[in-house]
Amino acid sequence: MPTYQYRCHNCGSELEAVQKFSDPALTVCPECAGELRKVFSAVGVVFKGSGFYRTDSRKSTSSSSLPATEKKSSPQPAKVEAKSA
Repeated sequence: MPTYQYRCHNCGSELEAVQKFSDPALTVCPECAGELRKVFSAVGVVFKGSGFYRTDSRKSTSSSSLPATEKKSSPQPAKVEAKSA
C-alpha cells in the first residue's frame, strides 16, 4: 500500500498515511481540524543495466537494435598535417 503525505493549510503540520488506492483522501487535520491537502513530490527513478531497449522482448531488424560492438563505424576523415617551413 502506498504512503501519502498530507499538509494542513491552517496550522502547517504534516502527516503521512498508509492508504489503499481505493481509500478516500484525508481532508481534516487531526491537530486543528483544518483542511488537509496531499503533498506531491518528485519520485527518484534509477535505470540500471546496459540499456532499456536491449532487454526489450520485441524483435527488430533495424541497425539501431544492434549492440554497439556490432554496429558499423562510419569512416573518419583523414587528418591534415601542416608542413613546417
